[in-house]
Amino acid sequence: MHTPEPHIVIQRFTEAHLEGVTALYNEPAVCRQVLQMPFQSVEAWRKRLVMDNERRLQLVAVHGGEVIGQLGMEQYLRVRQSHVGSFGMGVAPTWQGKGVGSRLLSAALDVADNWMNLHRVELTVYADNEAAHNLYRKFGFEVEGRLRDYALRDGVFVDTLSMARLRKSA
Repeated sequence: MHTPEPHIVIQRFTEAHLEGVTALYNEPAVCRQVLQMPFQSVEAWRKRLVMDNERRLQLVAVHGGEVIGQLGMEQYLRVRQSHVGSFGMGVAPTWQGKGVGSRLLSAALDVADNWMNLHRVELTVYADNEAAHNLYRKFGFEVEGRLRDYALRDGVFVDTLSMARLRKSA
């Protein structure tokens, strides 16, 4: 028997989502897979929201009024790199593997390609995060290199992979 797809809505991150996004990234399983510090305040996320401008895309995935994922993408400011953007994202542990990351990434790449004119979108991801690697590969990202001892996680220096997607010309 086929179970229906859960109703997930992708929205622009607004003041209404602040507590949900803060809770998402304060979840230990999410915090350990991103470069955020634990125990962030709502005020810290409010400051990020205030910095919003045309070069920043901040999305949330919402189910039943609850924030279950977030993605932030930023176009580089330097003129010679204005064709490049980078992003980071987090998905609630109970929603991982259920298409939330795909929905967020699909929406972000649509804006990157068709509205921001980004040719290159890049990211770093922990080298041991296979689920994320698979998601990014599905969207055309390729590993460009390994960054050794890139970040401290759980008291240990860990490697990340540098990945990028180049938009194919029409």
